[in-house]
Amino acid sequence: MTSEKQERYDRAYLLMATEWAKLSHCTRKKVGALLVKDGMIISDGYNGTPSGFANDCEDHEGNTHWYVLHAEANAIMKVARSTNNAKDSTLYITLSPCKDCCKLILQAGIKRVVYVHEYKDTTGLDFLRKAGLEVDNRLVGQ
Repeated sequence: MTSEKQERYDRAYLLMATEWAKLSHCTRKKVGALLVKDGMIISDGYNGTPSGFANDCEDHEGNTHWYVLHAEANAIMKVARSTNNAKDSTLYITLSPCKDCCKLILQAGIKRVVYVHEYKDTTGLDFLRKAGLEVDNRLVGQ
C-alpha cells in the first residue's frame, strides 16, 4: 500500500475510533480503540468498567477507579475471546497507550500503533519502538 493510501486509511480508522470513544461512560477521558488486520476491523474497545459493574468510571472526587479498563485492553481482550487474534494487526487509538497497556500490545503480537493524542507519559511508546513496533501519530482532520 502506498504511504498516501495508508495515511488515508489511518485517518479513517482514527475517525472511527474517535466515534467509538463517545460510547465510554468515563467523564475525565473518553478513549476509543480499533484493531485492524488484513483490512478488516477485528476488534474494538473503549475505556470503561468491567462487565457487571456500574458504568461510573470516577468516584465522587473525580478520581478514576483503579478497575477501569483502558480502551486498548478492552479491544485486546475482546479479540482474545474470539476466533481471531491480534498477530500482525494495527491498533488505532485516540490516546497513546500507557506503559502497562504497551506490554499487552507487545504480547498480543500487534505490529503497529497509530494514535491521535499523546499520553503524558511516553515510556510505553519508547518501549514499543525499542521492541520494533511501528508507532505513528496522526492528527485527525488534517
